[in-house]
Amino acid sequence: MGSDGAYESYRSAARFPSLDGLRCVSIVPVFWHHCTTGPLPGILGKGPLGVDLFFVISGFLITTLLLRERDDTGRISARGFYARRALRIFPLYYGVLALYVVNAWLIMPHAPQRAHFFRSLPFFATYTTNWFVDFAVPHPVSFAFSWSLAAEEQFYLVWPWVLGATLFASAPRTRWLVPVLVSLALLAVDQGVEHGLWMGALPEGSLARRMVASIASPICMGALLGLLLHARRGYRLAYAVLGRSWSAAIAFGALVLSAYLDGVPLWLAQLLMTLLVAACVVRPDHSLVALLDRPWVRWVGTVSYGIYLFHVGLITFARRALPDALTTPGWVLVLVFPVTVAVASASFVALERPLLRLRPRTR
Repeated sequence: MGSDGAYESYRSAARFPSLDGLRCVSIVPVFWHHCTTGPLPGILGKGPLGVDLFFVISGFLITTLLLRERDDTGRISARGFYARRALRIFPLYYGVLALYVVNAWLIMPHAPQRAHFFRSLPFFATYTTNWFVDFAVPHPVSFAFSWSLAAEEQFYLVWPWVLGATLFASAPRTRWLVPVLVSLALLAVDQGVEHGLWMGALPEGSLARRMVASIASPICMGALLGLLLHARRGYRLAYAVLGRSWSAAIAFGALVLSAYLDGVPLWLAQLLMTLLVAACVVRPDHSLVALLDRPWVRWVGTVSYGIYLFHVGLITFARRALPDALTTPGWVLVLVFPVTVAVASASFVALERPLLRLRPRTR
């Protein structure tokens, strides 16, 4: 199949099955990271990279869906987008947050960690964890993982309006200018903060710096990928570079190597993630299909949102309940991961999937 035929197939695809598999690849290192009790050397300490891969996938998918809605209907409905996001994200999020409140109120001892949780509760409830919660404390921060969900929702609060603004452009080329420039500007600002720039205007510890540092470069990279592949010329370029059957395996291998080696810049690892996502969608019969498209791998990816919300609490409970010999990171991973998948699966079937059927359709 040539690039034009592949492009038509890409534009008509309702789902990208391998991205569910990549979500599974994302959640396992995140789970492992929270099984450990401190930083580990080498690749074993790179679990947080899983969150970045989640971000790339999310940025790509949301951008692609919004662009297709614009093509199908002539506009982007911000109300419809927020309704879909609310039904997908809020019920389980606030349900799990309520469980944390009950635990803090009835079970958690009266200690600094409990007081810190209740002080931070308004920020957990308003998706502003990454702006206002104090992480510089000598004890674990309950519900700390919500920082990543806050970063996503903050981006998507404005992104439909950025894409929708292009509708008012008179020239077809100009309609791409606004979202591309916004994405690149956000990338530049975030990378500037990561590399110690803007210190004069954004002092260390200031609210302004925390807000700017909350920009997630991999979401921007995923959004740029969605913009690139939506355009026929952009897709042709990506297909020329990543349209070989072995491209996905090469990208995945390079990503694993970047995690194994010390000193690899984070931005380069995030770029390799973006190339991996691109390779998996421009050529559906890629070399990782045998791994990523296995039913159980895709299912873990499908319920990965629930796994992310439940896993820290279940790991914490297991550490208290299991004998000391079974609380090493390896044993916790082996014993608790299947339980977490089961809990997330039950949540998906009983709560999430019924609510997903209520979402307004875009196509």
